[in-house]
Amino acid sequence: MTPRTGRDRAPRIPLSRQKVLEAAVAVADESGLAALTMRKLGEAVGVEAMSLYTHVTNKEDLLNGMIDVVFGEIDLPSGEAGWKAAMRQRAISVRKVLSRHRWAIGLMESRRSPGPATLRHHDAVLGCLRRAGFSVALTAHAYSALDSYIYGFALQESSLPFDTPAETAELAEAILAQAPAEQYPHLAELTTEHVLRPGYDYGDEFEFGLDLILDGLQRAGGSGVTGRAAS
Repeated sequence: MTPRTGRDRAPRIPLSRQKVLEAAVAVADESGLAALTMRKLGEAVGVEAMSLYTHVTNKEDLLNGMIDVVFGEIDLPSGEAGWKAAMRQRAISVRKVLSRHRWAIGLMESRRSPGPATLRHHDAVLGCLRRAGFSVALTAHAYSALDSYIYGFALQESSLPFDTPAETAELAEAILAQAPAEQYPHLAELTTEHVLRPGYDYGDEFEFGLDLILDGLQRAGGSGVTGRAAS
């Protein structure tokens, strides 16, 4: 068999900062942030760890870039929809993205040097609210209330000891077995009438709470807030 020469070998795709960041996100998704080392990242992209410093300055720069990748996956508020629909879709998108990147939940607003996707995301959300007639102060209040709810729900959801409706039902039944209804009547009522009903999914609670916040923001804005997100 004739050995392959350098001429007929498949060309190697050059490494870039974006490829390094995407690989780092993949490692964190699979093994957790604590498992992400420069050595492991180098193995993931097929280079020595020291070669990575051509593309990232240090671990903080790497984290900045990783969070920017995550922000880049989130849907921006649509300029064509009403502000409530736009904020609703954006919130659902944030939750969905964070369910893929659970390690990122506590880091999303922690960056001192946010990247372009992060800045673009924040500016788009602020712009959507301002164009709808929210004052600067109410825009700040709205953004804070929405993200506190979204990140809080994502954090709680990521820590639950079940992932599927079947696992939820199994755990609920196990808890009922060790928590007598006569001693914990309200817990038993909620579990049997709500959690154990066919098709129950804890994730469905997210949109109920989200709509409460959006309705409250509509009332807080009064007549100055319009239904449109853009002029």
